[in-house]
Amino acid sequence: MKKEFQYTSETKEPTAVLVAVSPKAQTTQKAEEYLDELAFLAETLGIKTLKTFVQRLDMPDPKTFVGKGKLEEIVAYVKHYDVDMIIFDDDLTMAHSRNLDRELQDVMVIDRSLLILQIFSKRAQTAQSKLQVELAQYQYMLPRLTNLWSHHSRQRGGIGMKGPGETELETDKRIIRDKIALLKQKLSKIDKQSTLRRKSRDRQVRVALVGYTNVGKSTIMNSIGKADVFAENKLFATVDSTVRKMVLNNVPFLLTDTVGFIRKLPHMLIEGFKSTLDDIVDADILLHVVDISHESFEEHIQVVNETLNEIGAGDKPTLLVFNKIDTFEDKEYPPFEEHPPSTIEEWKQSYFAKGTNCVFISAAKKQNIEELREKLFKMVTDKFYAIYPNHESYDYNKLWLESGENFEAE
Repeated sequence: MKKEFQYTSETKEPTAVLVAVSPKAQTTQKAEEYLDELAFLAETLGIKTLKTFVQRLDMPDPKTFVGKGKLEEIVAYVKHYDVDMIIFDDDLTMAHSRNLDRELQDVMVIDRSLLILQIFSKRAQTAQSKLQVELAQYQYMLPRLTNLWSHHSRQRGGIGMKGPGETELETDKRIIRDKIALLKQKLSKIDKQSTLRRKSRDRQVRVALVGYTNVGKSTIMNSIGKADVFAENKLFATVDSTVRKMVLNNVPFLLTDTVGFIRKLPHMLIEGFKSTLDDIVDADILLHVVDISHESFEEHIQVVNETLNEIGAGDKPTLLVFNKIDTFEDKEYPPFEEHPPSTIEEWKQSYFAKGTNCVFISAAKKQNIEELREKLFKMVTDKFYAIYPNHESYDYNKLWLESGENFEAE
């Protein structure tokens, strides 16, 4: 049986080369940026990138993803330097995996989706998120199971293991389908509990932090109140949703930190994390956090907006929070416009001119946090007064006692 990719904490740091196919119309800078993100994903799992390979093709080669000459170059490198794995920045088809296995033999072949799934598996903390990740892993594995077996034609006996003539491969497919069905059943029970919990919050203003991964959502949550949420400079530092109760100027609300989005987020993860993403769908207000120091932050905004539209949350009142202004460097950004802004002030004028509800901050350096709170307070107050028109006589403590949870006062 072919060795599966699993994150380990062995002393030897695993090594990898990264491979991408770049359309001919794509700039070299953009291709390198995408591979830098893939390298950051690998680093999150403790994998060291030794080299990157890019081939200019409008579409991946249907047989081996890259062309014959480029594949020979990759094979020669990984054999010479004894590289542990090859990571592709796209999903591989069954034909790709099968043909690459023949060429690379003992070298592990991983695609982008599997790498992200392994990160989610490592980061998941709650029972719900662990089940969601496990379900996504089995859904990923099922159509690719053929490639995991190098000897699936033999038959074996055993009561309860197989029907007459059933091969090892067929047995494993049946076992995985059964596991998928069981995991869906368990998640369905948890989802019902989550739905009831969310319904209990219907009379409370709900704010959700959304954004590309590693933009500083957890740090912002800690800055707004006394949330003490785990924050780290790694991709997908937060997988589980974190809900905290906050009060700004005597107006209470719920603040939720959600999983970050990313380019080419595996579809099975979006499906598996549907109940977690429901925290975004059910929110009254979104704080869309953006890392303005990243050269492709406008593309990140687009990725997040597309994902929000996909889950049915694209039309909610939103405050665009441009974070990390302390690490912004004045420079020429990719040509999203004919004359793109190159300074923070120019970017501010650009977005204010568009009529965008936004704020520019540094959560790490506590810059402009009061302005963020003021804008958030205005949005929360409008919603709160709509729910409680007689708010002056309302018992705020009763609001929190209805759900039986503590809250963070500010």
